[in-house]
Amino acid sequence: MKVLALETASAACSVALWDDGPRASRFIAAARGHAELLAPMIAEVLAEAGLEAGAVDRLAVTVGPGAFTGLRVGLAAARGLALATGRPLIGITTFEAIAYGLPAGARAGRRLLVAVESRRAELFLHGFDDSLAPLGEPALLTPDDCASWLPPGPLLVAGDGAPSLRAALGGRPDTMFAEGSGLPDAAVVARRAAALAPGAGLPPRPLYLRAPDVSLPGGLKPC
Repeated sequence: MKVLALETASAACSVALWDDGPRASRFIAAARGHAELLAPMIAEVLAEAGLEAGAVDRLAVTVGPGAFTGLRVGLAAARGLALATGRPLIGITTFEAIAYGLPAGARAGRRLLVAVESRRAELFLHGFDDSLAPLGEPALLTPDDCASWLPPGPLLVAGDGAPSLRAALGGRPDTMFAEGSGLPDAAVVARRAAALAPGAGLPPRPLYLRAPDVSLPGGLKPC
């Protein structure tokens, strides 16, 4: 399975090719400039792999949540590639891209809370169990509100929004924060997309979260 994946919804821009294993990838930390960075990175990854875009079996792109401009850049590029090549395009959430990049040992026996920076007072949040099954729907909450509804028990917090939760969750027992930048990577998006059955995955449409339209993740209830 050959998958070309794009990730532009975060403060980074990345492209990766999966060919029954990691084949080629590029990752640049950048809060802006995704439109200028993306096309050359796609060309570099394909050249390193010795492939044309039409040789891939599947395309994948992060659908958000994340930065509005970067998100649209990646979706537009991915849709253009899908149209040009006739290959199927799969959407992967930013939450999944972060969650599936964590080592299995780090999350064993813990709920996972993925926190994505919104560049506002609130954070984009989604809960998973230790097998990465989603706990309900994503939410948009302030750090203080997050602390008030998280149930007791072992918890791993990941994502680029995790630092904003340290003060609110610092006194909570059995809570760990994942190491690293917390930014999603197209290499994980490609691997995740390659593992999905035909027809699985999300449509390539942006996932926006706004306060009136969200609910708390199932299983994460006020204490």
